[in-house]
Amino acid sequence: MSTAGLRLQPPCRIVLLRTSALGDVVHALPVYHALRELWPQAALGWVIQKEFASLVEGLPGLERVLHFDRGGGLRAWRSLARELAAFRPELAVDAQGNLKSAAATWLSRAPRRVGLARVDWRERPGALALTERAAPASGPHAMDRMQALIGQLGARGPLRQDPALSRDELACGSRLAERHLSARDAVLLSLSLPGDRRSWPQESWHELARTLLAGGRPLCLLAGPAEEASAQAILAELPDSPGLSAWLGRKHLREFAAFLGAAAERGARLVSCDSGPMHLAASVGLPVLALEGPCAAERTGPWPDPGRATSPHQILRAPETLPCAPCLARSCHLPEGNRCMRDISSEAVLAVLGAGR
Repeated sequence: MSTAGLRLQPPCRIVLLRTSALGDVVHALPVYHALRELWPQAALGWVIQKEFASLVEGLPGLERVLHFDRGGGLRAWRSLARELAAFRPELAVDAQGNLKSAAATWLSRAPRRVGLARVDWRERPGALALTERAAPASGPHAMDRMQALIGQLGARGPLRQDPALSRDELACGSRLAERHLSARDAVLLSLSLPGDRRSWPQESWHELARTLLAGGRPLCLLAGPAEEASAQAILAELPDSPGLSAWLGRKHLREFAAFLGAAAERGARLVSCDSGPMHLAASVGLPVLALEGPCAAERTGPWPDPGRATSPHQILRAPETLPCAPCLARSCHLPEGNRCMRDISSEAVLAVLGAGR
């Protein structure tokens, strides 16, 4: 697929497409930074679902956020088509690699449409919407795919994965950390959604919180709207516990990112299952202890990959490896449920946290 003629002039208007979910949007931040560095004078737009837009709104140099309503049906697609027509991109960069992003890329009508190698697409027929594809990724991780995409665009050098928080946002994050973290060396628990096959059991979160507080370790519970009931249950069980706080709701993602970055500066660590908050924490330098079962850390774990000597992150799995784990499946087929997560004990988590103090 040759686009040599399209590269003679630098693009004046570029649209980046990564609509969801939170972790995937975080993974696309290096692509945005590369585009801004390659073509600093270009007008940049980002197609994204409304629930994740607050993370990219405020990015330096981002001229327009084009909202996509995933549940809006045909009306949502018509609205997106109108927004793309008004923006008139000359270059569209598909950093998602599924049929939804392919449809949006095609709707952009950009003469140059760049995306992942066909082998790296989740739904490979979508690659037909492109005029140009990157080389296959050099590794299995989602960030390896972003590196290949950036290379196709002409950028070199290390990935920049942070959300480029402003000075005011960083100051806000520091104030929030002072309010929610009673001391240095705190542990942040990113509670998981009950019923999700990636989730740690609620009783395990309760046990870990009780033991940490009993040992005098400051603790902050993190929960979005879907996990808020779980956090409230822990707060009700441990009322007025010294050192216990909670961040609930998580409505503005840049504010949340600033808080996580400030927590990192105060020596905190995050315990999390595979989730968007886990990736956001890693992007701002907060060390992560990731509880892994059905997911493969080498594909979707915190970045930098914990297998690298320079990574501050760690992975914890159940001591007995199940033949089906990691399965990468959307649901667990075992009659007893996701043993790969249930068999991770709170004692094992405590042992890792103790070693990291």
